Amino acid sequence: MSSDQMTVGEMLAATVPMARTLHMEFLETTAERAVVRLPDQAEFHNHVGGPHAGAMFTLGDTVSGAIVLAAFGDQLARAVPLVVKAEIRYKKLAMGVVTATATVDRPVADVVAELDAGGRPEIPVAVVFNREDGAVTGEMTITWTLRLNT
Repeated sequence: MSSDQMTVGEMLAATVPMARTLHMEFLETTAERAVVRLPDQAEFHNHVGGPHAGAMFTLGDTVSGAIVLAAFGDQLARAVPLVVKAEIRYKKLAMGVVTATATVDRPVADVVAELDAGGRPEIPVAVVFNREDGAVTGEMTITWTLRLNT
């Protein structure tokens, strides 16, 4: 990547205001894995002092978007990525800094082949949320699609 091209994290922060609002930190963005950190910020706490469920959901949405852009960014000239559905499970109290890790559950080549055939492929993304002590505080499944531009 040349110095005049934006990273995936920079692109998301520039185009998705909510990612900027929550001050998320993009630690890793590859086609195989994305990792985004949500700093501990009192203004986004819930009634028990941890990150609000909405902030956690936004973190999951953002990290899943990062991996979709990393994996399918070369398709953006002909297709737009959109969320189809999402499910989140809160397992333990999240306190302090929370890190979300996303992985794509479908081979990139299969998605591109379906898009090449005129289809609207679905891309399941698995997200795991961790506290700084490593404890898993939640899991999310978010399904994206690539819609061909008309």
